[in-house]
Amino acid sequence: MERKGGCMCGAVRFTALEVPAEAGACHCEMCRRWTGSALIGVTVPLKNVTWEDETHLGRIQSSPWAERGFCTRCGSGMFFRVTMESEYSDSIELPIGVFDEADGFEITNEIYIDVKPDSFAYEGQAGRKLMTRAECHAKFGVLGDSE
Repeated sequence: MERKGGCMCGAVRFTALEVPAEAGACHCEMCRRWTGSALIGVTVPLKNVTWEDETHLGRIQSSPWAERGFCTRCGSGMFFRVTMESEYSDSIELPIGVFDEADGFEITNEIYIDVKPDSFAYEGQAGRKLMTRAECHAKFGVLGDSE
């Protein structure tokens, strides 16, 4: 499925192909600070995302192994991407809020569930895959001791 999206001011626009309906929520401290909530996003192959113009697309190396993209004009968070060479470095996590049409997604997993604020609750948790910080670090390996 093709989806288009962009930042709040419109300076950064993209088209993403083969966008899955399955979304995930990350509750780590870094994602919460970056989004002001949890990062709820979809994983898309990097090759399937085309930026219309990267002039206002900023990047920050947010940890030794990952970067986050943002609009340099309005500050909207645009993506999260693992930069360390790994099986995850060929994909990009796009927050569902940056899509022009954000309907049709279903949260199928939540990570860093053990640091999720008690005020966060999502409908339809039955059957959702949940992972703690320790489980994420063990599974993904690239995380080391940092977020």
